[in-house]
Amino acid sequence: MLLETAFWTGGAARHTFAEALQFSRSKTNALAAGLIEQGLLDEVGVQHSTGGRRPETLRVHEDIGVLIGVDIGATSLDIALLRPDLSVIGRHSQPADVQAGPVPIMARLRTLLPTMLAQHGIAREDVLAVGIGVPGPVNFAVGQLVNPPLMPGWDSYAIRDDLREITDAPVFVDNDVNLMALGVLWRQRRQIQNFLVIKVGTGIGCGIVCHGALYRGATGSAGDVGHICVDPEGALCNCGNRGCVEAMAAAPAIVAMGLEAAKSGRSPALAARLAAKGRLDASDVGAASRDGDAEADAIIRRSGRLIGQVLAALVNFYNPSHIFIGGGVSAIGPMFLAAIRQSVHQRSLALSTRHLEITSAPLGPDTGLIGAGVLAMREALSSGNPA
Repeated sequence: MLLETAFWTGGAARHTFAEALQFSRSKTNALAAGLIEQGLLDEVGVQHSTGGRRPETLRVHEDIGVLIGVDIGATSLDIALLRPDLSVIGRHSQPADVQAGPVPIMARLRTLLPTMLAQHGIAREDVLAVGIGVPGPVNFAVGQLVNPPLMPGWDSYAIRDDLREITDAPVFVDNDVNLMALGVLWRQRRQIQNFLVIKVGTGIGCGIVCHGALYRGATGSAGDVGHICVDPEGALCNCGNRGCVEAMAAAPAIVAMGLEAAKSGRSPALAARLAAKGRLDASDVGAASRDGDAEADAIIRRSGRLIGQVLAALVNFYNPSHIFIGGGVSAIGPMFLAAIRQSVHQRSLALSTRHLEITSAPLGPDTGLIGAGVLAMREALSSGNPA
């Protein structure tokens, strides 16, 4: 408990731990002394004195081990080696197609991870734990995906078993938006207790934090909001239903609307980008919008409005204090976030939005990767055997 508190606070004085854990000062001092002797806690400097001896700051020892964070996205693969305070030792990013199935993705991981460890002089036995985020519903207890719409071929795939040949450290697998929520929770030092994290990329998902803890639901599928219907007659979704907000407002839908606007001649800016590149992506629509293109503006507003429509229902139901927006599409421009805010406030009850903040995820594109490190560290500490 003391180690977990040290991790979440980033370091604190002994009296702070005693107050947080409701331990006596003598018990806290004894526990801290034992953890320092074992090399699990470290004294890293004195704090400002309020009278008497200046208190020492205690934090998780940086030599406790190295964490590996992996963020498997629909179109990318990101890996980071992290210290216990989640500072980055080294990282690697490359394009990837998750729809190609687990074999090529996992083969890359089995090659990249040992290479990265060797490059930074880290022995295999120094790895404390591995956290992996994936864009689909996960049975967390067994670390397996369950019928993921964006990941054909990954159903029930044993990701943890696949990595045992390169590390003896425990491997933990969770939905990528859950890891984003953990990343935000860590960044905020658990000061915000009830919030949502929305990822808008190739798909749309939601991480839920309730009373300071990640909420996964009865079977691990809580937050799969991308398949909430916003138009029963809408586009066909990967899940087999029509009109899911993911099919109507995520990156592929934005690109499809952009292509139609470009080819029809309604958007000269998008037509020019299509001619120059031979393709469009969501960032092109965002760039055209920032250049004043009316069609691109309309596409972004429509996407934000539909996502806001779903979020308004969640706000009325859950009453969070904050909603954090992340994922690749969140970076296409301020109009996207503004459209979400407008839709939420139009459709939600006044009391539920009175103090609601809707803003970008605080760690930007690294939110999921840092969250993978949080998952690895948290599970390693809660196992009671962090080293």
